[in-house]
Amino acid sequence: MIVGDYIEKGVNWITANFSGVLDSISDGMSAFIGSIESFWLWLPYYVVIAMFAGLAYWKTSKSNAVFTVLGLVFIYYIGFWEATMMTLSLVLASAFIALLIGIPLGIWSAKNHTANIIIRPILDFMQTMPAFVYLIPAVLFFGLGTVPGAFATIIFSMPPVVRLTLLGIQQVPEDSVEATRAFGATPSQLLFKVQLPLAMPTILAGVNQTIMMSLSMVVIASMIGAKGLGIIVLQGISQLRIGLGFESGLAVVLLAIILDRITQNLGKNNKTK
Repeated sequence: MIVGDYIEKGVNWITANFSGVLDSISDGMSAFIGSIESFWLWLPYYVVIAMFAGLAYWKTSKSNAVFTVLGLVFIYYIGFWEATMMTLSLVLASAFIALLIGIPLGIWSAKNHTANIIIRPILDFMQTMPAFVYLIPAVLFFGLGTVPGAFATIIFSMPPVVRLTLLGIQQVPEDSVEATRAFGATPSQLLFKVQLPLAMPTILAGVNQTIMMSLSMVVIASMIGAKGLGIIVLQGISQLRIGLGFESGLAVVLLAIILDRITQNLGKNNKTK
């Protein structure tokens, strides 16, 4: 318990000395997630279905657009529409913040060898840590509810985009980099006009993985009060209601497939047939 004692003391010190900061972060995150949730719940279900179907048709194919319509209509008619929109809001908010932090960290790792040495073992630690462990500091810092669920989701889903951003920049052909430097480009011009555009397919793969990992955390985050489909899945498990658990689990799967199909093709100009 030596390590655990030090961690416990550190957590207690943070909560005692930075409670005001933690409360401000919690309020800001709650307002951010709440605004996204209010937007999706304000839209009529048929408008949301049309939006996702149009996006699926534009970025993927007609068959995926049809699947999107059928999947979302099924979710609506089994009565899980509101819970699905709550889950979607949590996933989008968590993934957005994870990307906002993860992509710059990946760029920094690619540009700075020392940063890469420091960040790489941290990512290893984050990816190998059991998902349930993330709930402990989230609850201690932010209590129960959607906010700690979001923070646990952010930490859990961030590593893929950091790693794939780093990989994408490292895989940019050296001759392209040298040619750009030879023409007198500044480091920022090299990054934004050459390295990031060439690395974009790999970075977008990281975006896809971050969104998928955010969604996979939904059921676990429900254990600390995060709203959405996870709560219904948890109810089905705890109450041994097989039908409820199956339907809510199927809703999670359908949402995951729809988001996966769309985000896999975000960087492509043509639809896959």
